[in-house]
Order: sequence, then structure tokens, then C-alpha cells
Amino acid sequence: QVLLAESGGGLVQAGGSLRLSCAASTSIFRFLGMGWYRQAPGRQRELVAAISSTGGTNYEDSVKGRFTISRDNNKNTVSLQMVSLKPEDTAVYYCTATRTGRWGPPDYWGQGTQVTVSS
Repeated sequence: QVLLAESGGGLVQAGGSLRLSCAASTSIFRFLGMGWYRQAPGRQRELVAAISSTGGTNYEDSVKGRFTISRDNNKNTVSLQMVSLKPEDTAVYYCTATRTGRWGPPDYWGQGTQVTVSS
């Protein structure tokens, strides 16, 4: 079992920045693919960014150049640095983990953290 706990959400003005963090309680963190999904009201959940166990990254087109995903295998954490935020980034953001070590349908989900970007 992998438990994921997100932190760092909040309210920010358009153009601002936020950093989301996710702490994973597992001994196999370094083998997991980690990711961030988001879900806005009335919309489907979508992959925002993912990082493989070997450090490869994948981003949704609308966040490329603005969001950066990173991981610290010593601390069992994954972070999402978000800059130049837009109102359309408003959503609940979920930390995920995938046993395959890459990106794909997650096996584990966190509870989510709200990000609200005001115009």
C-alpha cells in the first residue's frame, strides 16, 4: 500500500506561483512513477505532469514551460512547481503513483489539494 499526502495548494492571483508537494509513505518510492492529475469542476480528470522512476518527465501541453515536476527519492517526495498560473489552472490537484515506474493509469491517489487562480 502506498499512501500519498499532498500539500501546498491555495489561492493565488493570475501570474502567480505555487508549489505543490506530495509525501509518499512507502519503501518502494524510487521504483514508482509519480504524477499530478487535476480535475476542474465539470471537467474530466487529466494528467498534468508525470515523472518516471528514472527521471523522465511528461507534461500536458497547456502547462509546458510553466510547470515543473521533480522528485526526491531520499525524502520520498514529488513536487510540482507552477509559475505563470492562469485561471484555467484552477482545479483539485491529485498526487498519483504508478507501479510500472512510468506514466499510465495510476495505482494510487492522494486526497487532492485545491488550487484556485483568480483573475
